[in-house]
Amino acid sequence: MWGIHNDVLGPDLVTGNFISIGWEGIGDLRQIGDDRDALKVLLQQTFPEAKAGAIPVWAGILLRFAFEMRPGDIVISPYKADSTLNFGVIDGPYEFIQSEPLHRHRRRVRWIRTGVPRGIFPQQALYEIGSAITLFRVRHNRSVFEQYLASASDDVTPVHTDPVTAEPTEEAVEGWAADEPSAARISQFTRDFVQKQLLAEMSHQQFEEFTADLLVSMGYQARVTPYTGDGGVDVIAHRDPLGLEPPIIKVQCKHTTATQSRPDVQRLIGTLASNELGLFVTLGTYSKDAVDLERERQNLRLLTGADIVELTMQHYQELPARWRQLMPLRQVFAVDRDAEGR
Repeated sequence: MWGIHNDVLGPDLVTGNFISIGWEGIGDLRQIGDDRDALKVLLQQTFPEAKAGAIPVWAGILLRFAFEMRPGDIVISPYKADSTLNFGVIDGPYEFIQSEPLHRHRRRVRWIRTGVPRGIFPQQALYEIGSAITLFRVRHNRSVFEQYLASASDDVTPVHTDPVTAEPTEEAVEGWAADEPSAARISQFTRDFVQKQLLAEMSHQQFEEFTADLLVSMGYQARVTPYTGDGGVDVIAHRDPLGLEPPIIKVQCKHTTATQSRPDVQRLIGTLASNELGLFVTLGTYSKDAVDLERERQNLRLLTGADIVELTMQHYQELPARWRQLMPLRQVFAVDRDAEGR
């Protein structure tokens, strides 16, 4: 089982059914062969500005991608834009696509589950796939992801982590790079923690109350409607103190990581008067049809789980103490380095 980070091509990976890595200066790896020393020399010549410690890590990534991955292997591809995971099966050998301007090193993938919310997985599993290198083996928490893929639902029951055997010296260097607690990795770990607290430690009613308080922290006036019989509107928000001046914002809250469909969003639209705005809030994501609906209507805004987490962190200090106690955070300094790769 593999994990791969690719923020360059983003959604193209799923629509194009492939995974890829960069290092544009390196040609077809089949012509170099499975020769670590030769590849390290070539990397040093191609990227003379690279730090000495990066060269063996890069060589390991390239060799694993070309020669160790096998058809049938599972691959996990985090998608940072909406804080989801994509699961696929390697569906072909290594390819070098000379005509592509970026990421010419590729493998075909058959995607089996896409857009999976990160929040359904244990924190330790998410931390592992937040590895600081581009391509890595999933070792400690493989069973967690295998259990999810074997199930018919999106629920995950925590299981014991897998034992990890000692690695050869050169692979140990790559292992250290993968586990480095960089700023990007700590940031993602924190976002996963916030989403998990919002999902697991709040009731549906509390999530509505939190949404209202989050809007207040952003400068709105907001109140929760009665929990039952609210007609699909959970929170009312407005800018003026009394709520007499337009626009009135009607908010629907979905305390779930399930994908929200176009009909789900249309039910909120059905409650809006001509001069009112609609805000749909969920801890999950939206179907393509639902996103298209947002583009069609100027009075509608859809917030995903990733959006809610981002807003929570931006306005954390202005939130009531009850929510800050639920998800205690503090600002820290961390090494400002992205994934070890190109």
